[in-house]
Amino acid sequence: MSQRDEFHQLHDATQGLFRELAPGVTTRIFPGEHAMLSVVTIAPNGEGTLHAHPEEQWGVLLEGSAVRIQGGEEIAVVKGDFWRTPGGVPHTMRAGPEGCTVLDIFAPPREAYRKGGSGFASAV
Repeated sequence: MSQRDEFHQLHDATQGLFRELAPGVTTRIFPGEHAMLSVVTIAPNGEGTLHAHPEEQWGVLLEGSAVRIQGGEEIAVVKGDFWRTPGGVPHTMRAGPEGCTVLDIFAPPREAYRKGGSGFASAV
């Protein structure tokens, strides 16, 4: 494997494993050995499905605005905000009127996300 295979471009929609998580919510997944990145795009006012998984998850809002729904609380987030979601905590996102882009980091990688497809694979 060439080292070039280890480099990616955030804005290149052709890179990564594509997954439709919910209507208006898509992601491009980049799995590694011990961590996984997921670039999530949520349409204006779109919302994911409340779900939980055993993996720890960190997220950062790259563009737009949103409400992070986590552990029964709704927390408004803006570009540059980041958060941690412990394993097993129910969570989702609701985008603001301009939509949003989120970078999620999972450790360890989510097995369900090692392939393209659809759904969160762990709704609650």
